[in-house]
Amino acid sequence: MTSNSTDRGPYVRLAGSGSFLPGKPIPPEEVDLYLGELTDAPRKVKRWLERIRPLMKEMLDIEFYHFAVDPVTRQFTEDNVTMSVKAARQAISDAGLVPEEIELIVYGSAHQDQMPTASVRIQEMLGIEQCGEISVHANCTSAYKALLLGYDMIRNGRYRNALVISSSISSSELVAEYYNQPLVTKEELFLRYFLSDGAAALVLTAEDQKSNGLFVDHVYMESIGGKKPSAMGNRRPSYWMNPKEEFEKGYHHLAQLFQEELRANFHDTDGSVFLKGLRRMISKYSIDLSNLRYFQVNFPSKHITELVMEECESLGIPRDTLYSKMATMGYIGPPMALLCLDKIRKEEKLNNGDTILSFVTEVSKFMQAGYVITNIE
Repeated sequence: MTSNSTDRGPYVRLAGSGSFLPGKPIPPEEVDLYLGELTDAPRKVKRWLERIRPLMKEMLDIEFYHFAVDPVTRQFTEDNVTMSVKAARQAISDAGLVPEEIELIVYGSAHQDQMPTASVRIQEMLGIEQCGEISVHANCTSAYKALLLGYDMIRNGRYRNALVISSSISSSELVAEYYNQPLVTKEELFLRYFLSDGAAALVLTAEDQKSNGLFVDHVYMESIGGKKPSAMGNRRPSYWMNPKEEFEKGYHHLAQLFQEELRANFHDTDGSVFLKGLRRMISKYSIDLSNLRYFQVNFPSKHITELVMEECESLGIPRDTLYSKMATMGYIGPPMALLCLDKIRKEEKLNNGDTILSFVTEVSKFMQAGYVITNIE
């Protein structure tokens, strides 16, 4: 595996960014209003839900969510493509470009079953007649992998710019109508109280020298799940099932292990998989943490983030560098990695040499990814 050298051009500049959150901010008390009450779930599960709701509010510390669903009509107001296009138009305009100038679209999402794929649907809605395009589906690492592909293809000279997009409409798998309710389990309903909807986009451009902007230094990915069981996913096989049979068996339900089951696979005897992966990334690229301004951690829980930050302090990452927007929008999954960059660019004051570091561990199969971006004046 070779390193991403940054001692020669073309350099990759983050030239534009944009984000989109659907609907109005929803307080935790209204989550069930928007996602729908689970009236036909097993009695034991409904009693568990009643107990867990206040605990989730305390553990997650989320003030507002965003859902692309109308609570009255029960219809979706957006989808992954429309949200992506809205974020992309912002990013393209922010970069001083028009859609027809985009040479490459790389789209990252948790998973996708549609044909044609989302990247070409986004291309069509943006009115781009011809460009390169790729769709990546890898849960919460997908946004990072989309960034990596855009970065690498600009670095190797294949393209001069790239539109990197990620979106997540988690509500479509969380609304009451989606479930075969008599079959639902705690692991399948646990996700309803921290996932949210949204999209974010970046425009990357090739530059001959580093000056006046944010520059991508490194993008990292790995999978350490070869000997670990999956902790998140559905039970769909690797072929198309009869939809009626799939629903009757509940194979479409998205589930995530939690508490002891998740902890047993996330924590090894020599540290968490997150800490060890981040350490490998820092070592691989000889990352200097002395200029670290923001550390963006992609985790859906305040509690988990705090535990991880205790470990990260051993690497020389100060706790006060933690950057998160989860409290004001819920956890929007893969797009959070790009959305935070949009917020930093537009809302924070950066000094010359300030570094932004991000890292994520997703638990469907313990894929990990990260990026390092530096502000150059």
